[in-house]
Amino acid sequence: MPKIYDNIENFLTTGLNDTLDLSIRTDFCVGYFNLRGWREVADKIDQLEGEIIMEETGEIHRTCRLLVGMQKLPVDILKSYFTEDQDHMLDQAEALKLKKKLAHEFKDQLTIGTPTELDELALTQLA
Repeated sequence: MPKIYDNIENFLTTGLNDTLDLSIRTDFCVGYFNLRGWREVADKIDQLEGEIIMEETGEIHRTCRLLVGMQKLPVDILKSYFTEDQDHMLDQAEALKLKKKLAHEFKDQLTIGTPTELDELALTQLA
């Protein structure tokens, strides 16, 4: 049965930490990632068993994988729809540009308010 985390009665960080207590590794797929929020789970992630190499295939399974898919604003979706060629393929230069934009958006998160010592520790753990 799925559980809904509304952060009123059921808190997401409590649910994640309870689940991480029972886990050996984890995968997160999030639509928006707040760097300061990472500290809510960072200690539990560090306690996971770590990298596992499958003998049969040689595949490496990481302790934690994090896939971030930032949500676009509606105006950006509309602009994209009317300006991009339908046959457009993403090249290395454009991919690098998008990575830099994402890093800049993460940097902007950190420039709001003064980072605390706990913020810096959590970011070091994430890195």
